[in-house]
Amino acid sequence: MVRNTEADTIIIRLSGEIGIKSEWTRRSYERQLIKNMKVALKSQNLKPTAIVRVRGRIYVHMSIQTATETAKALTRVFGISSVSPAKQTTSELSDIYATAFEMVETALPQNATFAVRCHRVGTHPYSSQDVCRNVGEQILEHFKSRNPKVNLTNPKVTVTVEIRDKEAYIYAEQIPAQGGFPLGTQAKTVCLLSGGIDSPVACWLTMKRGSPTVPIYIDNTPYTDDRTRQKAVDTAKKLQAWSTGKISKIYIVPNGENIQAIQEKAPSRFTCLLCKRLMYRIAERIADDEKALGIVTGEAIGEQASQTMHNLFAIDEAATRYPIHRPLLGFDKLETEAIAKKIGTFEISIMKAKGCTAAPSMPATQARLSAVKEAEANLDMAAMVESALQKTQILEL
Repeated sequence: MVRNTEADTIIIRLSGEIGIKSEWTRRSYERQLIKNMKVALKSQNLKPTAIVRVRGRIYVHMSIQTATETAKALTRVFGISSVSPAKQTTSELSDIYATAFEMVETALPQNATFAVRCHRVGTHPYSSQDVCRNVGEQILEHFKSRNPKVNLTNPKVTVTVEIRDKEAYIYAEQIPAQGGFPLGTQAKTVCLLSGGIDSPVACWLTMKRGSPTVPIYIDNTPYTDDRTRQKAVDTAKKLQAWSTGKISKIYIVPNGENIQAIQEKAPSRFTCLLCKRLMYRIAERIADDEKALGIVTGEAIGEQASQTMHNLFAIDEAATRYPIHRPLLGFDKLETEAIAKKIGTFEISIMKAKGCTAAPSMPATQARLSAVKEAEANLDMAAMVESALQKTQILEL
């Protein structure tokens, strides 16, 4: 790991998908990315001295004391594929040698294998191959007491020299970031956030594709408890940390009275399906207010009884004005849990809380839409939606 006292620049590599966009689209994505980077750094009290955009790269210059923290913060910004703490110097070979020694000093252990790579833009009195060969020879000589060995196929340490016209950047590590699109380059969505494992991951994946996502928690108290609600709020706060300022609130929608009405007036096997249809209608109204263009859920095929293909078909019909987006549709649980652990929501989601006691013991798994709509005809769904929205709270995160 390169010491932060040696790096004065963070090299930002853009997600590969950005590079294949049209010139106008690519520039607009890069501008949005830089805005998001500034927000992410400001939230961590990190102040770059300059952010420079060139084709295919963004260079963040900062105080040498904050390189490690800056690199870590930027790996959480969507639209970045990887970052490298680097040291800037001139394109003169003598300066490149000296800087490479500084960067390698703490990165090259005893008996390690290494390779030198060079990426060069501009006209220089040497080739990229010259740089690799000469820097490699200098490292072998300068650090011969450590007995380094050249390995171009699978080196333990890779020293990279990136030359752009009169400037050069040297680094010895490449830290993976999230990829995707800069948040804000796609339209807004709303997300039904339960606080369980699945829905925060669905929300995060939607954000990764550039879509700001407003969380909605449907509060089924007294069929759930305060701990369930708190989990949803806490997962929303975790998502906020990835949002570069674009998640600031969560809608808390009371739904207990509606569930009671469903239990009293509809067959118990349809309780969850009718509740889901009601949730979609509520989410559509909030999407209107938020000027969103879709509803995100954490549903996956067969994950629960209400998520069989038959039942998803039966509940989808309730959403008449916005599409239902299901990023996890084909995921298995282990795949979802892996992402939840990475983004910091897993430990919250597995905390003990009261599961929804309104769920029937024998739910319908292959419901016919006609039967569900027949049961729903006994309910005044429009009035139930209005009642829930009138009592909705908007909680600032």
